Amino acid sequence: MASEPGHPFEGNLLLAALAASDVALLVPHLARQEHARGDLLFRVGEDVSHVTFPLHRTVATLMVPLSGGRTAETATVGHEGAVGGVVSHGYLPAFTQCMVQVEGAVLRMDADRLREAKRASPTLNDLFVRYADCLLAQVLQSVACNAAHPIEQRVLRWLLGLQERVGTDALPVTQIVLAGMLGIGRTYVTTVLTKLQDQGLIHVGRGRIHMLDRARTEAACCDCHARVRGHFRTVLGAIYAPDGEIVAVEATEPGTEPPPRPDAILPELREAGR
Repeated sequence: MASEPGHPFEGNLLLAALAASDVALLVPHLARQEHARGDLLFRVGEDVSHVTFPLHRTVATLMVPLSGGRTAETATVGHEGAVGGVVSHGYLPAFTQCMVQVEGAVLRMDADRLREAKRASPTLNDLFVRYADCLLAQVLQSVACNAAHPIEQRVLRWLLGLQERVGTDALPVTQIVLAGMLGIGRTYVTTVLTKLQDQGLIHVGRGRIHMLDRARTEAACCDCHARVRGHFRTVLGAIYAPDGEIVAVEATEPGTEPPPRPDAILPELREAGR
């Protein structure tokens, strides 16, 4: 389901998929916060004691630090999911760092409270197990993509994933940020973006990268993006708008599979999820 206006979890699709009884388990423990771009939600080695749910167009990235001060992105999370102690039970040292990529609001709760809620509700636990599986799939596919595919396709994969979470063709990302996500130098990423721009796939603006033709971009990308998207549909019941934006996920009874969904959605459902 999409989050309806007035829903206590309006803006996060994972939370909005919960039944009313499951909502009641979490509402008392969630606090809203605002974050600027570049804020670190946790660092490598820190105990991850909280779970953070991005709202609306807020986007966070999980990054692995590399030698020489470089980093490499392993997963991008927006309003479809959560970061922090959502996979583990919390209070374990973080292997990655998590940075806010697109500024905005989040909901935050103690990992202990989420663990208690999952114990109390099989349906809530099932939804978060499914999401954790999808997050792991995104990480694993990112590793495979980085090892097997040329940089141009890796850039397109990352841009497509960001577009699905911010819901606009004007992506709020700079060349410096993109270079940091991919673990490459700025000069190299400028060369790659120029090539993609010459192909008519993107336009590089001031503080923005504009996607000009999503269908052609998907065709030029490797199959990594489509594989992750398909896994989200199959396991989490993700629903996508015709322009690619993820607009809803669906909770299911434990032990069942989400119903198959076409990549189309009524305009009113899409607007309700904004």
